[in-house]
Amino acid sequence: MKWTKAVNTNLWGIDLGGTKVEGVVLRSAANPEVLFRDRLPTESDQGYDHILDQIQKLVEKMINTIGYKPLRVGIGTPGTVDLELGTIKNSNTACLNDRLFREDLEARLGIELIMANDANCFALAETNMGIVKEKYPNAKVVFGVIMGTGVGGGVVVNGKIINGLHGIGGEWGHNFLDESGGPCYCGKSGCVEMVLCGPALEKFYYSKSGIQKSLKEIVRLHQTGADGVATQTIERLTHFFGLALSVVINILDPDVIAIGGGVGNIENIYGEGVESLKKYIFNNRLDTPILKPKLGDSAGVFGAAFLTN
Repeated sequence: MKWTKAVNTNLWGIDLGGTKVEGVVLRSAANPEVLFRDRLPTESDQGYDHILDQIQKLVEKMINTIGYKPLRVGIGTPGTVDLELGTIKNSNTACLNDRLFREDLEARLGIELIMANDANCFALAETNMGIVKEKYPNAKVVFGVIMGTGVGGGVVVNGKIINGLHGIGGEWGHNFLDESGGPCYCGKSGCVEMVLCGPALEKFYYSKSGIQKSLKEIVRLHQTGADGVATQTIERLTHFFGLALSVVINILDPDVIAIGGGVGNIENIYGEGVESLKKYIFNNRLDTPILKPKLGDSAGVFGAAFLTN
């Protein structure tokens, strides 16, 4: 392949997920027009080297389409980089853990990689392109929440991610919340994730009813008022949502909070959940806007691109 000399006139991003790896090229931070966007299956069940192969194929397609090789590419990953060891940790794509993922991929591509986890990329995208940009463009401190099959968080200050000393800045999902959440894969018990994630809410419903229901069904049953256990499940969600998020506001006091993920689509969060939050913050009122996202599942790859800005 013949490519022009490496330059970086655009923003390039890769979003690595368990099922797909997606790439995007944006014209610029000021004008984030999409110049390229495509995806390949991750096929993570085929192992670590195959994941690297899929990313390399996608990057080569991006280069051939755009016509030059970039100096750097942002990449959003499950898990985070151990800043001392350089390895991936805390990834639910288990074959990435304890591997020198960035180093190995940079060696293949000959391109500098700037990495962050998916929750950080979500927060960065909604800040620079999404709902925060639209409604609160002057916000300095943004906390982004992902509530789906897992729970995560990301902190953006003045347009930049706060990774922290250990690379775990914003890891809200693994603070202790309530013992009833039970054991977490991280080795602790009662984590925010084990109370508020979708599977945890489904597990709670099953434990009380003996019936297996999807979260969508539980929400629908609650709305009909015909299922007391469904209502108990949603009330559990909104109560603990407020309690868990109050800690973030008490410590960080962000200008705005954006909520992403499938659980974040449940309307009760923005009603009863916010009322719960008001009870627990260390203030006489709640002024913090709690917003639904604008970008949907596009946030990850757009946020990855903005890592290079």
